Amino acid sequence: MKARLLILSLFVLFSILAATTWATSVVSLAPAITALIDHPAAGFNPWQWATLVDAYLGFLWFYAWIAYKERGWGARIGWLLAVLLTGNMAMAVYMLLQLRGLPANATAADVLLRRG
Repeated sequence: MKARLLILSLFVLFSILAATTWATSVVSLAPAITALIDHPAAGFNPWQWATLVDAYLGFLWFYAWIAYKERGWGARIGWLLAVLLTGNMAMAVYMLLQLRGLPANATAADVLLRRG
């Protein structure tokens, strides 16, 4: 189980980094945001808004697990900001950090539940 989650998390992280690098090479982020703010109707259709809502609700859903796992408010707030700002990249990094100290034969409970 640990190996599969490790592979999945690395795949997600590197795929999103590649997509973000490509997108930034085509149109840098600042002009894209400016164009969206200046002309929201021209740049965004209802499905794009629905996709954003879906993504951010998913980020918050995953963050609920992070808030459960992390005991300190500093870590909770830091991870909340990371997830809201970088989305699945932060989520993949969090999973990789959770898997880091687990033995190869770890169970789902070892990953999901708070450690003592």
